[in-house]
Amino acid sequence: MRPLAVAITGGIGAGKSAALAAFARRGVPTASSDQIVHRLLAEDGDVSEAVRGRYGVRVLDDDGRIDRKRLGAIVFADSAELAWLETLLHPRVQREYVAWRERLAGLPDPPRVCVVEVPLLFETGGERRFDAVVTVTAADEVRAARTRVPPDDRGKRLLPEEEKVRRADYAYANDGSLDELDRFVATVLTELEARG
Repeated sequence: MRPLAVAITGGIGAGKSAALAAFARRGVPTASSDQIVHRLLAEDGDVSEAVRGRYGVRVLDDDGRIDRKRLGAIVFADSAELAWLETLLHPRVQREYVAWRERLAGLPDPPRVCVVEVPLLFETGGERRFDAVVTVTAADEVRAARTRVPPDDRGKRLLPEEEKVRRADYAYANDGSLDELDRFVATVLTELEARG
C-alpha cells in the first residue's frame, strides 16, 4: 500500500519545520527537502563537482567542502545563478523523495501517511506529486522574529501567502502556541488517515 503523500509548504519563518516535527511526534515518517539539499551538497560527488566547476574555491570552506553560506551569498543575489543551482538540485531531491516513499510502501506494514517539507512547492509545480498539501502561514512580524535568515530577494519569487492558502488542502495561521499547532496537525492527520 502506498502511503498518502503530504507536502508542507509556507514562507520563511512560518513554521513548516515545527509542523513537520508535530507529524513526526505522531509517528508519521517525515522528510525535509532542505535537509536533502544539505546532504547532496555535502555528500553527492556529482553535485560537488558541478558546484566547484561553476564557482571555484570561493564556495569552499577550509576543509575543501562546499560552504552553504558562501554558496547562498552568490545564488540568492543572482536569479540566474539560483536557477542554475535549482536545476542541478531539484531533480535529485525529487528522486530521493520518490525512492524514500517507495521504501516506505515496501515495508511489511507501510505507514498510511508520509509528510515532506517543501518550501518551493507551488513555485516549482511540485504539488502535482502529492495527495494533499498543508500550507503554514504567519504574520510578517511573527515570521521575521522566528527566522535567522537575513532579508534578501528570496521572498520576491514566492507566491503570496493568500495564494498558497487558496491552493492548499489544509491551511494554518501559525501565530499562536506550539500546542495549537500540534492540535491542528492532529486534526489533519485524523482526516488523512480516514482517507487512506
